[in-house]
Amino acid sequence: MRQGKVFYKTYLAGIITETNDGEFVFQYDKHYVTNHPHEFITFTMPVQNEAYTEKRLFPFFEGLIPEGWLLDIASENWKINKNDRMGLLLACCQNCIGAVSVKPIPLEDEK
Repeated sequence: MRQGKVFYKTYLAGIITETNDGEFVFQYDKHYVTNHPHEFITFTMPVQNEAYTEKRLFPFFEGLIPEGWLLDIASENWKINKNDRMGLLLACCQNCIGAVSVKPIPLEDEK
């Protein structure tokens, strides 16, 4: 299971998770839901207490991943398969242009 903290501006908006079954889950943070109920990360995922679940990486997060020659550079430098969308999201999207960023949460054995 891999996870990343999703930030909207400087606020922790929620957690994105790739489960061991290959599903993707995005859960808004409780404090974010309470304090920023109208500051959604994308129109397709309004702020709510319930988690969003998909079989593939959510299109919004897919759009944060580089494309073209920049994807080639990222894939080669970090030795990440171009089909490993969660791996690319966690490696490449910590300092995105725009309001949303994703910072990896280290696995317990990586700490």
